[in-house]
Amino acid sequence: MSGAESFVPTPLIFTDSAAARLRALIAEENNPALKLRVYVTGGGCSGFQYGFDFAETVDEEDTIIKNGEVAMVIDPLSYQYLVGSTVDFEEGLAGARFMIQNPNATTTCGCGASFTV
Repeated sequence: MSGAESFVPTPLIFTDSAAARLRALIAEENNPALKLRVYVTGGGCSGFQYGFDFAETVDEEDTIIKNGEVAMVIDPLSYQYLVGSTVDFEEGLAGARFMIQNPNATTTCGCGASFTV
């Protein structure tokens, strides 16, 4: 790497665990066009809350982040709250779920589904 080059990290990380779960869900739905839509809405116990949904279409303004052959999409309004976050999938005593580790959140609720910036 020369002195003129610099490494810019991916603004959002789509983990292998989340990608594997998305692949399984796509196989269950038998629709390879599906993507994971990640979004932020107002509400929740901390002011904002995370949401996850399937998306077949991608809007021109959406950001697409791929992991292998699967992808997640984020709208521009949500993207600003999620920069630097990691989208993961975990299975534990609380159940199986997609989750977001967001360094921009100043507070989060106990379940991790809502946050304040």
